[in-house]
Amino acid sequence: MNFAVVFAGGSGERMGGPVPKQYLELDGKPVLAHTLELFERHPMIDGIYLVVGEGHVERAKGIAAKYGASKLRGVAIGGATAQDSIYSGLKFVEERESADSVVLLHDGVRPYVLPEVISANIAAVEKYGSAVTYTPCYETIVLSKDGVRVDSIPQRSESYTAQAPQSFRLRGIIAAHERIRARPGGYAGMVDQATICFTLGIPVHLVPGNRGNVKITTPEDLVTLGALMKWRGANHDGRLAGPDAHGVFKRQKKPLPDFFNFGPPISHEAAEELRSVQKDFDVIDEEMWK
Repeated sequence: MNFAVVFAGGSGERMGGPVPKQYLELDGKPVLAHTLELFERHPMIDGIYLVVGEGHVERAKGIAAKYGASKLRGVAIGGATAQDSIYSGLKFVEERESADSVVLLHDGVRPYVLPEVISANIAAVEKYGSAVTYTPCYETIVLSKDGVRVDSIPQRSESYTAQAPQSFRLRGIIAAHERIRARPGGYAGMVDQATICFTLGIPVHLVPGNRGNVKITTPEDLVTLGALMKWRGANHDGRLAGPDAHGVFKRQKKPLPDFFNFGPPISHEAAEELRSVQKDFDVIDEEMWK
């Protein structure tokens, strides 16, 4: 079976306000409600588990109930750090589900993932044992130890941004966490599941993601997602649709602003083709994306 494990324990400190970012309103409802909807409406997801900060269990349950998250199976309380919270959530699921279950670990503040990406994560775990959602980097990445001087610049054609969902067999990702927790440094330097697996030498399979899969961290992120949500449509068959900006502007006979040209997930083949072009050109003509 396939379960989404959604982590919504952030304090929202970087948002600069008193309300945790997962509870801020986005297009008429809390960010967390949008995220739960992604998995509620996906036919391959059998259940949803939430992990929240202490004192927020009833609030999270209330949002789930109000916005129709009928697949919610339980709410766990997180730990002292993000990775402690993830481990707590995974152990909570382990007590209730088969260890062979596929778990899709997702941020409560990533409310815009296309259903095809969720399907691809599940398929990759079935075939390879892991799935980490990614998008290619379109800007130059620089590495610096002091934040003042550039120490190195990796090849942009080999650079990707790891996002979420990050998906695994429940048994396997718990075992990986326990190996990391047993080390002297524990979770030090472990920013996500991809980092944990890579550190342990566990192969990680990449799955192409969609543009717009923003993790809301700053006020600017909320504005960006808010604009995208206003143009998002839904197919009449009830399946969560991708960005409908193309259709909206076509009906209005207006040109599509570049801002809304997020596009669908790209295949590995398409990504590699784009990489070959990037090796020859620093800037890719925008017409290539249309």
